[in-house]
Amino acid sequence: MENRPRIYLTGASCAGVSTLGALLSQQLDVPQLDVDDFYWMPTDPPFTTKRPPDERVRLIGQQQSEADGWVLTGSFIGWGDALIDQVDLIVFVQTSTALRLQRLDAREAARHGARILPGGDMHAAHMAFRNWASRYDDPAFSGRNLAQHELWLREQTAPVLRLDGAQPSGALALRVAQMLSHARA
Repeated sequence: MENRPRIYLTGASCAGVSTLGALLSQQLDVPQLDVDDFYWMPTDPPFTTKRPPDERVRLIGQQQSEADGWVLTGSFIGWGDALIDQVDLIVFVQTSTALRLQRLDAREAARHGARILPGGDMHAAHMAFRNWASRYDDPAFSGRNLAQHELWLREQTAPVLRLDGAQPSGALALRVAQMLSHARA
């Protein structure tokens, strides 16, 4: 039996990486492993306590080893390169800041409702996250940014597919499937 694909999807926050990953996971019948599920400790409010990097790598690696193929989604620049030693394809999803911020606001409102509004217990955290995500295109920004991703992508030996995150997820999944069949041939 042929091994199922191992795909790594990355990009800016709210670029569409997790959404595309969920669709590919379903289509390819492999688990989606989202970096955020391992990066953050489960807390309320969420996304306040980071796991140590070695623990993140260990937990993700354990899930990968238990699966015949996977879709890994998110960003691990600076701590997780070992997670894609055997990757078949790297997919970089690039989406305009305006669209990403629209998606971020909609996603956070759906997840947390009034908690992110002024006066809510998550308002300050939401605004800080929004500010952080808005600075992705700034090469001088010390957080995750496009310049870091471009440098990282140039260093990779696996095939890299670049996608426009403004396109419908179904069309993007088709492009991934086409590239994957070529990369694994």
